[in-house]
Amino acid sequence: MPYKGTFKKHLAERMKAPEFQKAWHNLDPEFELLESFIKAREKKGITQAELAKKMGTKQPALSRLERGGFSGATVETLKKIADALDMRLVVKLQNKRA
Repeated sequence: MPYKGTFKKHLAERMKAPEFQKAWHNLDPEFELLESFIKAREKKGITQAELAKKMGTKQPALSRLERGGFSGATVETLKKIADALDMRLVVKLQNKRA
């Protein structure tokens, strides 16, 4: 049966399950990276097609990445996106949150 409420209500309900909560929080870095790339592209006023051209790829490939496909993206691909946005990719390790 499809969920009929808002996403926030649905998420709050799902977050009650420890397994779901852990899986959700494991995606935090991916969500943060995805959001930063999209915000940077939009701030610079660059369309997906324009950014894809600068990267040497096609717009549908970039669209797939922006829809949440970063989990399979290589560091090289992430560097291409950063370069095309005239930015630098920074990767660092941090202690896990408690």
